[in-house]
Amino acid sequence: MENHNYSVLDMNGSEAAFQRVDKDRGKNAKQFTWVLLLKAHRAVGSIAWLGNGLWTLLGVIKNRLIFGQGVTMENEKSNKGRFLFRIILAFLVMALTFLAVEVVAHLKGWHYFQNHNLHIPQTSEIQGWFNMIYVGWLKIRADYIAPPIQFLSISCVALFTIQSADRMLQCLGCYWIKFKKIKPRIEGDPFKSDDLEGLGCNYPMVLVQIPMCNEREVYEQSISAVCQLDWPKDRILIQVLDDSDDESIQWLIKGEVSKWSQKGVNIIYRHRLVRTGYKAGNLKSAMNCDYVKDYEFVAIFDADFQPNPDFLKQTVPHFKYTPELGLVQARWAFVNRDENLLTRLQNVNMCFHFEVEQQVNGVYLNFFGFNGTAGVWRIKALEESGGWLERTTVEDMDIAVRAHLNGWKFIFLDDVKVLCELPESYEAYRKQQHRWHSGPMQLFRLCLPAIITSKIAFWKKANLILLFFLLRKLILPFYSFTLFCIILPLTMFVPEAELPAWVICLCALIKFNAMISGLFQLGSSYEWVVTKKAGRSSEPDLLAAEERESKAMNHPQLHRGVSDSGLSELNKLKEHQEAAPKPPVKKMNKIFKKELALAFLLLTAAVRSLLSAQGMHFYFLLFQGISFLLVGLDLIGEQMS
Repeated sequence: MENHNYSVLDMNGSEAAFQRVDKDRGKNAKQFTWVLLLKAHRAVGSIAWLGNGLWTLLGVIKNRLIFGQGVTMENEKSNKGRFLFRIILAFLVMALTFLAVEVVAHLKGWHYFQNHNLHIPQTSEIQGWFNMIYVGWLKIRADYIAPPIQFLSISCVALFTIQSADRMLQCLGCYWIKFKKIKPRIEGDPFKSDDLEGLGCNYPMVLVQIPMCNEREVYEQSISAVCQLDWPKDRILIQVLDDSDDESIQWLIKGEVSKWSQKGVNIIYRHRLVRTGYKAGNLKSAMNCDYVKDYEFVAIFDADFQPNPDFLKQTVPHFKYTPELGLVQARWAFVNRDENLLTRLQNVNMCFHFEVEQQVNGVYLNFFGFNGTAGVWRIKALEESGGWLERTTVEDMDIAVRAHLNGWKFIFLDDVKVLCELPESYEAYRKQQHRWHSGPMQLFRLCLPAIITSKIAFWKKANLILLFFLLRKLILPFYSFTLFCIILPLTMFVPEAELPAWVICLCALIKFNAMISGLFQLGSSYEWVVTKKAGRSSEPDLLAAEERESKAMNHPQLHRGVSDSGLSELNKLKEHQEAAPKPPVKKMNKIFKKELALAFLLLTAAVRSLLSAQGMHFYFLLFQGISFLLVGLDLIGEQMS
């Protein structure tokens, strides 16, 4: 009915024409009826789905929050975390108190702020002590509380506008890259040699590093993927940099390294006795080996990353004719992006980070933050920039900034993807985000003098200070939390300080779009916490890896020297661990107190917005509160104990 399809018919007489029209009219009426029935069925189904979801949520709240079934309370170790929880709790208590007062005032008909124009009742209008207290509160609210909240509101709106303009420019840049099909290209095979006897001699020497720490779940698949990289065997060395403090995991990794060494792969195992500096210290120690001077490039893969065999042939050739190129960064692809709602939302966020932020900055600025893995560095660039430093937990961003200040260029390859994992539990995700957001500010404080005194162009300094650090690393997290979780709920109880409706509409649209895309598949600042991994691989990649490994086993290789006794001990240990009965995995969820308190604060503000008939504010606060409620009850991710 929405798309009419008219056809031209040959008619012999008027009667035939009228009969045809009557028949079509009857058919169209039936179609219209069916369309209405289908739409009604969909509407009823949506309502039933929402009702079922609400009922399920109420049941989970009863079981987890009231009866404490299958959950453990979050153990907050840091003083900052406990202090923040007390602040949120104090805000919640005040909000509930104010809401009670506003409800009583509303029931008594004291609509002093119906049109948001402050009206203080005169003495003749005051009736009773409660009314007197309420009027006094109104005066204090208007004279002393509203002005600072309004100032914060205006400041956050200004920051929101700047950040939105930055995002818009990046999106336009990404659109132009797609439209013009701009991307780094390789002309032929720059390392191909016509001399069959000297086959492979033109390939540069590449060092591959796999830093890991207690990675029991993922060490095997990561080492297997790296050992099957397509590169001349005499032009590559793989370093497994194991910082594990669990001796059983050390033996397992040694066994895996020995297995691939027996197949002729040039691979070595390194373990530090003094584990200082976390990942930066591990990489720094490996780069200090004497044999590193023979290598020109170094590729880095974290323990859960699985590169394709052609990774080096897709990345290293970019260095051939660009001597000022210091870094080639590949994109991440996630094997568990559809595992739960948390991984889907992370996938949406990370896709924007790679496809928009890093690709645009790589094309137009030749600079972006190194992701710490799935990248290839020119070793000369690392050495001239000071090497790996242990001063922050964001050593990858640290070396990228220092290399940029030394004039090195970066490129990002959006079409070269390396498989990895996303945190599946909210607890692991929160620890990862804490490290990612606390480290940049510490790094900015340390790098600011070097940025100011560097010899790079002024606009590059401005980009580093204003956009890279202040706007995207400091302002964005600050105003997001302050605006949506503090100022907006406060404006519900202080109507004199209000946010513009367009800000609420735009924010609601952005957040709702991200939520729908993910749902329907569209401590100390210097503390390193290894993100928990499950060791997942996609089915096609597992089959391909199995096929490649079987070919490698059937292909005759030179055996490297490993004692038979050592191999037998490793094999016995592995067989013993495989034969040992595994304890049953019990699902345990956590109650996150700060997120839960914030959820109740937002829901309280949503109820208050109903008294002011502010529909847009109500819907935004309601969905925001429900989102924090899902997080606080650990419903958004998967936690296994």
